Amino acid sequence: MNLHEYQGKALLESYGVAISKGFVAKTADQAVEAAKEIQKITGTNKFAVKAQIHAGGRGKGGGVKIATSIDEVRIYAEQIIGMQLITPQTPPEGKRVNQVLIDQNVYYPGESKPEEYYLSILLNRKSGQNMIVYSSEGGMDIEAVAENTPELIFKQEINPATGLLPFQARKLAFDLNLKGITFSRMTKFVTSLYKAYVGVDASLFEINPVFKTSDNQIMAVDCKVTLDKNALFRHKDFIELRDLTEEHPIEIEAGEAGLNYVTLGGNVGCMVNGAGLAMATMDLIKQSGGEPANFLDVGGTADSKRVETGFRLILRDPKVKCILVNIFGGIVRCDKVAKGIVEAYKNLGEIQVPIIVRLQGTNADIAKQIISESKLNVHSTILFQEVADLVHKTIR
Repeated sequence: MNLHEYQGKALLESYGVAISKGFVAKTADQAVEAAKEIQKITGTNKFAVKAQIHAGGRGKGGGVKIATSIDEVRIYAEQIIGMQLITPQTPPEGKRVNQVLIDQNVYYPGESKPEEYYLSILLNRKSGQNMIVYSSEGGMDIEAVAENTPELIFKQEINPATGLLPFQARKLAFDLNLKGITFSRMTKFVTSLYKAYVGVDASLFEINPVFKTSDNQIMAVDCKVTLDKNALFRHKDFIELRDLTEEHPIEIEAGEAGLNYVTLGGNVGCMVNGAGLAMATMDLIKQSGGEPANFLDVGGTADSKRVETGFRLILRDPKVKCILVNIFGGIVRCDKVAKGIVEAYKNLGEIQVPIIVRLQGTNADIAKQIISESKLNVHSTILFQEVADLVHKTIR
């Protein structure tokens, strides 16, 4: 579950991680009041006005502005709130901005640009250990740093059983060329950050940038936090942090129906049982010249109701040119799925896109007969090559 920057910062601060001060605002008037409050706390009259969406690259898309007065805070808030922000990490149409974070500007008066670092914590699935990735070259172009100068990207793996050890925190500060008070403050910063990562059951922390200010403060100026949804039963208060306006409406509906659905933006709708078969099916679609429109795993209980719900979800996507149903009947019976397809087809009325069905496994022969006798616009196949040929033919 992704969090907004202001939500992530609040979690970090609760674990003792130093952050830039800020307040969220949904209107220009609230933005002005937030700026006045920051002015009281920090004494600064410069502020960052930051769009709050679940995507990176906001600055490059015009979603982050530096205001040099409270009047400018109002101007920028009015510009950003309600805009359709397009970044490299949003869909092509962008995302609507419903709120902004009015943040403390960490560039102190008269100082040169502070040093910026990159720091993230995530799970290395290959080794089964947590990993800290960090660099002395933080900021908006960290992707270019990783591509052009990979030697400036450092990694440390942390054993979950022992946690972050003191020498590992010191090595991180050493690799970042820190000395004196900033060395000790960075070790404290990363130690607190790792405790927060474990404490909230996160799957990703990304702090870009971590700032070292001219008075040697180390703080998180931006953050991306992703929580592990499988651990939310331990953090019931985190559920209220979910922002449904940031999620695809079809995915929300699928979740309420107990289906695993991810929008992919292609032209071939997929209904499959089992994640492994779903991945193979999407590879097949790509090799046939198509693009998968979605990932939809109906699971091992693919009854008529679940099949009908799956069809409804897929058909809501106007980009879909055909639907591919690929079911392996192990626990689930293929004839049961076939009946579900026929019932769903009749309940949904006339379906304009062709449907390709491949049912293999338990009672597959009965399933094929049910599909054939239905006289519906459904193509029944057996071999993967037949599926590929039909997909290629229907999307041309």
